[in-house]
Amino acid sequence: MMSKNVYLTRWFFAVFAAVILLYIMAYSNPQLEFVANVVLASLFGLTMVDALLVFSNANPITIERKVNNRLNLGDTNPIHLKVTNNTGQVVNLTIVEGYPHEMQDRSSEFLTLLKPHGTETFDYIFIPTRRGEYQFNDVFVIMRSMFFLASRRIDISLEQTVHVYPSVLQMKKYELLVFQQQKTSIGIKKIRRLGNNSEFEQIKNYVQGDELKTINWKATSRRNELMVNQYQEEKSQNIYCIIDKSRSMQMEFEGLSMLDYSINAALVFSNIALKKGDKAGLITYSDKMGTMLAADKSGGQMRRIHEALYNQRTQYKEGNYELLYQSVRRTVKSRSLLVLFTNFETEFAMRRAIPMLRRLNQKHVLVVVFFENSELQELAFQPSTSIQEVYQATVAERMISIKSKIAQELRQNGIQTVLTLPDELSINTINKYLELKAKGAI
Repeated sequence: MMSKNVYLTRWFFAVFAAVILLYIMAYSNPQLEFVANVVLASLFGLTMVDALLVFSNANPITIERKVNNRLNLGDTNPIHLKVTNNTGQVVNLTIVEGYPHEMQDRSSEFLTLLKPHGTETFDYIFIPTRRGEYQFNDVFVIMRSMFFLASRRIDISLEQTVHVYPSVLQMKKYELLVFQQQKTSIGIKKIRRLGNNSEFEQIKNYVQGDELKTINWKATSRRNELMVNQYQEEKSQNIYCIIDKSRSMQMEFEGLSMLDYSINAALVFSNIALKKGDKAGLITYSDKMGTMLAADKSGGQMRRIHEALYNQRTQYKEGNYELLYQSVRRTVKSRSLLVLFTNFETEFAMRRAIPMLRRLNQKHVLVVVFFENSELQELAFQPSTSIQEVYQATVAERMISIKSKIAQELRQNGIQTVLTLPDELSINTINKYLELKAKGAI
């Protein structure tokens, strides 16, 4: 060690070992002793020069980390490290980022050869799998000059706390899909309007595709051309996302729990409801009631929902459906659409909840959204090559059929049901909402 921050490299020790070997060989060949002396003197001389080069500048390297203070749950969040060489010489750098410990990344490092006063940017992706705070730590750099005999460790203070919120990126993506023209190929269905829950908007010229029953004959006779009445959806209806925070929602799929999938979907769905002119609210529960955010469509409602979803935590206890019913009955007075995000793994769990679900459905429109297990589907339908795999496939098929029976029994009790894969949750929930709006069910 040359100084507090300067270290000898492996190249120094390799050359030094070669010098020792020369001295050993000099016992049988004295001429090698002169060569060994020259090499040893050159090694120490160059090492001193190298150490002076890497230690000549008090702040040879500047690093700037560019990361948003708010990251999106379950999405790819880009992070940039901008490295600047403040010296007038070429430097070789090994950069070790202070990743959050949740990334479980201890071996990744960035290597670069920076020109005098040069700059380079390194990019990597962070996909957080839980909401809350993440701590980025200091960055340290191993700096070497042209001779590679001495190296200097530089610690750069870059501690930074970022917050992971429910995904705003997904919210914006689905907003575009719902309100743009070409959306059926992405999974959002175009649903033909049924029922009569429409408000008159205006009279307009007939174009091909308009329903004939909307023709306004009086206006047609006055203008001597086909005119039709145009209607718009009823608005200002109450829409509530109800999120189950019990232990049944802690099962994970691709790193995210069912609770976090539901939270992302609730954010997406609430945004669509507000854009459609409806009022969006939020209710969470487990063994006791959590957040109760009244349905509203004011300008700050989306921000309030976002902040409320960020703070949801599970209690790892059973969901209390009777308490949920009593709370909804007491606080939600007018007929509303209730979208319940939950998870039933057994018929017994569903039947225990169904009396309260039926009561909710009597006064409101209840949609129960729960999850299929995609890993079970892969297990059930993969080719079996052994007795053990046959048993596993049989059990997986049995569990898949239980989910289908649960959905069927809920529908038989008059409850709207969405059984979905976790990664299709947002799309299927939005489609059910658009379907109910088209049918005039809410």
